[in-house]
Amino acid sequence: MRTSLISGFLAAALPLLAASPQAWELSSYEDFLKGTPSGLSIGRQGRLTLAPKPSEVFASSQGAIWAMARAGDGTLYLATGHSGKLFRVPPGGPGQLVFTAPEPEVFALAIDSKGILYAATSPNGKIYRIENGRATEYFRPWTRYIWSLAVTPDGVLYAGTGDQGRVYRITGPGQGELYFDTEQLHVTALAIDAKGRLLAGTEPNGILYRVDAKDTAFALYDSTLPEIRSILAAPDGSLYVAALGGSLVRQQAAAAAASTGAATPAVTTPNVSITVTEEGVQHGQPPTPKTPAAQPPTQPQPAADTPPITEYPGVERAALYRIATDNTAETLWSSTEENLYDVALNGNRLILATDRNARIYELSPRDRKSRLLSESRDGEALRLLADGSGFLAATSPSARLLRYAASAPEGEFESPIHDATTVARWGRLSWRSESCTNCKVVLHVRTGNSPTPDRTWSPWSGPLTAAAGAPIPSPNARYVQWKAALTGSAGRSPVLDSVRLAYLPQNQPPTLTALTVSSLASPIATPAAKPNAASQPAYSITVTDSGDAGPSSASGTPTQPVTRSTVEQLQIAWSGDDPDSDKLAYKIEFRAEGQSSWTFLKGNLADTTYAIDAEAFADGRYQFRVTASDAASNSAASARETDLESAPILIDRTPPAVTLGTPKRTGSSSLAFEIPIEATDAASPLTRVEYSLNAGPWRALDPDDSVLDSASERLALRLANLPPGEYLLVVRAYDSGNNPGLARALLK
Repeated sequence: MRTSLISGFLAAALPLLAASPQAWELSSYEDFLKGTPSGLSIGRQGRLTLAPKPSEVFASSQGAIWAMARAGDGTLYLATGHSGKLFRVPPGGPGQLVFTAPEPEVFALAIDSKGILYAATSPNGKIYRIENGRATEYFRPWTRYIWSLAVTPDGVLYAGTGDQGRVYRITGPGQGELYFDTEQLHVTALAIDAKGRLLAGTEPNGILYRVDAKDTAFALYDSTLPEIRSILAAPDGSLYVAALGGSLVRQQAAAAAASTGAATPAVTTPNVSITVTEEGVQHGQPPTPKTPAAQPPTQPQPAADTPPITEYPGVERAALYRIATDNTAETLWSSTEENLYDVALNGNRLILATDRNARIYELSPRDRKSRLLSESRDGEALRLLADGSGFLAATSPSARLLRYAASAPEGEFESPIHDATTVARWGRLSWRSESCTNCKVVLHVRTGNSPTPDRTWSPWSGPLTAAAGAPIPSPNARYVQWKAALTGSAGRSPVLDSVRLAYLPQNQPPTLTALTVSSLASPIATPAAKPNAASQPAYSITVTDSGDAGPSSASGTPTQPVTRSTVEQLQIAWSGDDPDSDKLAYKIEFRAEGQSSWTFLKGNLADTTYAIDAEAFADGRYQFRVTASDAASNSAASARETDLESAPILIDRTPPAVTLGTPKRTGSSSLAFEIPIEATDAASPLTRVEYSLNAGPWRALDPDDSVLDSASERLALRLANLPPGEYLLVVRAYDSGNNPGLARALLK
């Protein structure tokens, strides 16, 4: 018997989502971060409130604001790129240009207790002293970059440099010395702690040092991130340290190189390290360099390119650490999606500036809970500066200075786009909120059938104000978005806690693939014989090697038949799935060749295979059909079905009839014969005819017309040069169902 393998492929399934009433809800901090706030902040508990409103203080029209410094009278100084310009912004007055450096980048600023301003430029770094509006060259460390400056209360200036990662101590015009060699590439941040000690952060190993004296330092913290970007020394002696993985110092170096039209230069990391022994840590001793003491600065030589920083999705990109006065450290905040550029202390709250849509976070050091304070979508927030009424933020690439003070009177939040996976019927939009006197929360909805809102989407609906549940008036579609508008009053803000949108996706039909009909052979079940004295033979016959027979039986010696050991079955197998994850039930039908209607075979099947005795089908051609239904998971009105038909399946179990004609001698030899053969099958063409002499090997025969391709064939077997004797000839023919038909003859 032979069956055919049939496959069918239907449309691929959509993402799994049961076609029953669904609810899309935003209620957590992570949920709301996926949306777009404007004038709203997102609390750690997942609450939307009005945020501090940014107001523009100054627009520099430059490429970036790299550094900020504030004088004692409140005057702000802004260091910019890529034209080397330094701006002065007095309190309440317009900003003005005070200095244009020969170098394209001004990366660092510092103001001493006398109000004297120091500006560090790059590349081929120099430090300028600006006093009474006049700038003079103050010190040149003969290094490519000057990344950071810090000044002590007694007027000593420190500079952090790169490519050689050194710290210089400067006490007067041209009077500077190499103070500490970090043996890193870059000193990216400097600060003075509450006790007047120098702190230095480095790249690419992200180490924070406390430099206690010349050539003497203690490694306070070794970050897992490559760059220490900002150091904030709090009045209580603790330190807040911002570290990042997408190295900003390399972006700045690339900007400096672009400004001068040169390739980005850098220095390969020296093959040295700083070792801190266990004994040294216990006694507070500084790390000891493994290399000789640094030599006086010389003109830097061209160097190899620095390997780029590689960022990996899902891996920590930024972190904020708190280092206590006893040198213990903890992580207060981290992110896998954005870089942290600066940190400021505003009262008892920390303010964090990041590179994603110029996001600014507010963080409580005590409970480590943060909230998204503002998202201006103004590129990146590079620098922060706190003042009594709020804080200032410098952005890039717009290079604007923004002030954040009182809360905005109103704000909006646009949700992310939600995909219902298919056209959906919209239910109600409901939300939880806390109001205040004369405050207001309203929502709007729009829908469409493209992943991104465009002119094919419906317009925003009219305001929905029933928080307990308002019917969604927008047309049925696959995608939906809502926005919330919050209005405050008298400095107070309403609170939006969560939003829930109910809908019913259109039920999608099941899918069926890979319908297969195949043959299986199962053992024939034979009932075990029960012990019965009446049925036991009285005698048995044993044939020995000597040929002597044992005692004879009254019933003679029966012929032992060779029985079939297996019974054939048809196995029908298929693959079924439902794009809505509905429970499926299957039905199997068949029809014979020439039959117009389908005959039910089996229904309400949960499995995707079914076996039946093949002998229930006579020889012929059949088709099988499998139908999948999701009625168990849907109402009668919305239930869907899908069916899949096989190609015709040939069932043929009847062997061919083989007829041997009378042997005829050929030629003059008495040992040459020709035997005519006729083979016929009732259901299918023949596929092979062969013969065997005396149970020897099978040898193929060709038909008279040379091609074995029909249900009836004539053949001739020619035998010659046979030694005298008797021969048992067996001829075997196979049909398309692989059924053998045999005939035999005795040749003498």
